[in-house]
Amino acid sequence: MSISTPASAQALHQRFADLFARIAEGAIARESERRLPIEEVRQLKESGFTALRVPVEHGGGGVSLADYFSLLIRLGEAESNLPQILRVNAGFTELLQERRDDADTRRWLKVIGSGQTFGAAASERTGSTSNSVVLEKDANGQLRLNGEKYYSTGTLYADWILARGHDHESDLNVIVHVNAPGVERIDDWDGFGQRLTGSGTTRFHNVPVQADQILDRYQLSQPRRNTIITSFYQTFHLATLAGIARAALRDAVAFTRPRSRTFGVPGQSVPRENPLVQRVVGRLSSLAWSTEQLTLAIAREQDALNEARRAGSATTEDYNLLDIRTFEAQQIVIGQVLEATTLLFEVGGASATSQALRLDRHWRNARTLASHNPVTQREAAIGNFHLNGEPHNERFGQGYV
Repeated sequence: MSISTPASAQALHQRFADLFARIAEGAIARESERRLPIEEVRQLKESGFTALRVPVEHGGGGVSLADYFSLLIRLGEAESNLPQILRVNAGFTELLQERRDDADTRRWLKVIGSGQTFGAAASERTGSTSNSVVLEKDANGQLRLNGEKYYSTGTLYADWILARGHDHESDLNVIVHVNAPGVERIDDWDGFGQRLTGSGTTRFHNVPVQADQILDRYQLSQPRRNTIITSFYQTFHLATLAGIARAALRDAVAFTRPRSRTFGVPGQSVPRENPLVQRVVGRLSSLAWSTEQLTLAIAREQDALNEARRAGSATTEDYNLLDIRTFEAQQIVIGQVLEATTLLFEVGGASATSQALRLDRHWRNARTLASHNPVTQREAAIGNFHLNGEPHNERFGQGYV
């Protein structure tokens, strides 16, 4: 059982404050040079951050989702690429905890608890939702994995790959080590935002697979039911967006405080004393606070539903409502963060567009994150739920990563 208290949350923030500060110091240089944060991810692994949600008995921190997402927002403030790099690892941790308590579950929870992480190989760039990665036996009876995935978020930094494939009987989750023969990871993600997430191509060339690397079987076309994972993955994006809003406020204040001239005001005028500039910063602060509170409200609902599941009282209706509440929060958070990352430039005029500041990265990163799960589709799902009582039909092939 995970209990969130102000004291535990404060202790967590203090524990990681110095690491997050160091990460933030190098964010502009990494963005400018497109330098992958390999060292920063290593430090997060060694610090125990990647295992915070793993139960204590398996080597993790056992923290609540509310505390975890609160901390994730701060990491997103320091460097928004990093939460996304770790998103699949975090989601796999949640999937394992919802899964039956068997040897496979305990094995992989202990792997994550030891500081190793997982990346994704689930999505494809095709004209329709599909699963073209195939697991078949060769002439000697050895299972071999072949195919290609894109949007392989975090795989460049991971120790293991959670791959989605099929064997002509069903779809299945296959766990492959990144150094297995035949695994090829390519840094070809070309999005204008979240440029360092390693969300490019993963190829499998006759990769040998043992039977115990096949975790679960499922049908790609079937809706997911009675799981928080859809909500969890979306809340992960919301937490990163909330972190970006905090970073926009931080950078607006840092930019404004030392300045001695306000646009359009003759002579010397200290911008921080200008009511119009104060109003912009006040709006930025309000947007950052609001996005954080909405995100944490969803996290607390997830904690409550997890407790109900463990007590045997969770219902399908509870899970359906959690998805809808998450989508409702998404509608507001995305708009507020995009507003904040645009409004940021009103504190400094043309000088705020300097490449040396890279303030544009906040909008580019927010816009890229917001594009991962189309708001219009989710808005329609909300309306259909309230008008017709229809649950959101999230399928294994949609929105997984």
